[in-house]
Amino acid sequence: MDKAGIRDVAEAAGVSISTVSRAFTRPDLVSEKTRSKVLETADRLDFNISRSATALKSGQTYRVALLMNEDITSWFNTQVFAGVESVMHDAGYDISLYQHIDTAENRRDFFTTLPVRRNVDAVFVASFAVDAEEIGQLKRTHVPIIGINTPTTEGFDASISIDDENGMFTAAQHLINLGHKHIVYTCSAPVETMHSSIDARGRGFIRACEAAERTRALDWQVLTVPRGTEFVESTLSALLALDEFPDAICCQMDMMAIPLVLRLGQYGYHTPQDYSIIGFDDSPYADTVNLTTMRQNPRDMGVRAANKALALIREETLDTPHEIVQPHLVLRGTDRLYEG
Repeated sequence: MDKAGIRDVAEAAGVSISTVSRAFTRPDLVSEKTRSKVLETADRLDFNISRSATALKSGQTYRVALLMNEDITSWFNTQVFAGVESVMHDAGYDISLYQHIDTAENRRDFFTTLPVRRNVDAVFVASFAVDAEEIGQLKRTHVPIIGINTPTTEGFDASISIDDENGMFTAAQHLINLGHKHIVYTCSAPVETMHSSIDARGRGFIRACEAAERTRALDWQVLTVPRGTEFVESTLSALLALDEFPDAICCQMDMMAIPLVLRLGQYGYHTPQDYSIIGFDDSPYADTVNLTTMRQNPRDMGVRAANKALALIREETLDTPHEIVQPHLVLRGTDRLYEG
């Protein structure tokens, strides 16, 4: 079956070809009712204006889409965006940013309308998984799909990810090797509708503790608090409510560990004298509180993902389409041998 063209959309929607073109390129010149009718018709006919003769003569839009599960202001997302933008900008591309693809409504709106509303030459997905139906919808754009720290590579043309599970396994193992006997992993609750890469860190912690239990006594637990702006205070309250304060704390991320170091000090718990604590990310201010942590480089991941995208846009074959990067332990001053 031949792919629908702009004339087919115009005839099916009962409008002129120029109206179809304006609905995509100059929506301000078209009524909302007419534009909705055009977009619905285009969606039904699987029409993408970026692949039509009325788009750019090059057949490219010089725009890419970047999907993020949370706000761009988080350290990880800011660094990923900076990396992608540094490469794509130099290549002449603009970035259409989609934040908070973490609700059913936002996901439905994006995945069902991108093929017709946004004309892009590549789609980046950062830190969350997309299901088979969503992958199918993205494939309708007929452009490369690149994952950045996604939980799986299935459905992606290329990807680069940090090994979150093995990284947290290393972090927990470090605390265990220091002789700690009561270790708590603090984390925010996962989003029910979304499989995020950060969730793998908890599995790494559990795996390290279960392995250690085979040869020694170890009291460990996972302390989960609600997501949101109050997650640090919730974690603090949960820790202080424990029958026995832990001698080691393994944090899901530095954004949790750094304020905990400061807040626990206000309650008389000082690191490393009273407990060891380790974070994950090596984000800004980690060195300010001398935090031992696991280092990753999301900006570099963004750069490498963007280079993969450019190669795929040029229809080149990638030698290594999917890469996994190992985080590494950064020893500072919030951990020490357990002497209890």
